[in-house]
Formats: sequence, structure tokens, C-alpha cells
Amino acid sequence: MNAAVTETTPIQSFAQCHEGIVAHLDALKELPALLEPAARARRLAQDTLAFFHDAVFDHHKEEEKDLFPAVLAHATPGDELQEVQHMVAALSAEHRHIEALWRQLQPQLEQVAKGSSVSCDSTDLNELVQAYLTHARLEEASFLPLAQAILGRHGEDMAALGLALHTRHVVNAARRGLRGS
Repeated sequence: MNAAVTETTPIQSFAQCHEGIVAHLDALKELPALLEPAARARRLAQDTLAFFHDAVFDHHKEEEKDLFPAVLAHATPGDELQEVQHMVAALSAEHRHIEALWRQLQPQLEQVAKGSSVSCDSTDLNELVQAYLTHARLEEASFLPLAQAILGRHGEDMAALGLALHTRHVVNAARRGLRGS
């Protein structure tokens, strides 16, 4: 009779299967919470791809096409002009460096945006972020105040620069609207 008590009955086998099924279902309940960070990563990658294409690269072009030439044209010959030339060369070189870093990171972000990858090289990403933060700080602290002082002496050129930037922004916004983005 003791042997019968220790034997697994068919009913007990069914109960043990339920234990395994319930354990898996309990684990499955975690899936939505685990998917949300992955969905957020996809959205962030998609937004960043669009942002670099639509904003960062356009910003670099605007500076190099409109702002830098205007400041160079109106800088006082001598020390001021040399300082502007040096800064414009450094800032333009930083643009190229940032764009090169972006080209390294972009394929990884495209994969994340598609949901095909759950990894992204943090070294590449951090290098891009740090390079841009350093670039922006230099512009904000040094170049833009100097540009304001130089172009402020030439109100008509400041107005022309403002109009050129405004027009380009309106045209670019219209293009993005036509693309549906």
C-alpha cells in the first residue's frame, strides 16, 4: 500500500503539468513590461534618424552657407577677422567630424528602428553625443556672441540673414509636410 502512495497517478501528472504551464504563464505576464523599453528604443531611434536628417544636417548647412560667410564678410580686418576665420574653420571641421561619427552610428540606429537589433555601440553613441555637446558649447559661448556683435553692426545684413533662415525653414517645413513627416 505504501508503494501506491509514492507512485505518481495520472491525475497527479496532470496537476504537475499545470504547475509548469502556470509558471510559464506567470513569466509571460512580464512580456508587456519588457516590450515597452524595446518599443521606446525603436521610437527613439526613428526620431533620432529623422532629427539628424531634418535638423542637424540642415543646421550645419545653414551655418556654413549663411551665418559663417556673413560673419566673415563683416569682421573687421586684423585680429577680429583672424579670430573668425579660425573659429569658422574649427566649427566646420567639427561639423565634418560629427557627420562622420553619425555615419558610423546611423546603420545601428536603422536596425534598432526596424526592431532588428537590440544593441547599439555605446562607445560610438557616447562619442557622437560628446562631440556635439562640445561643439554646441563652443558655438554658444564663443562664436555666436562674436557673430552677434559683428552682424549687429550691420543691421541690414542681420535682417537678410534672418530672412534667409526663415525662408529656408518655411520651405523645409513644407517639404516635410508633403512627405508626411
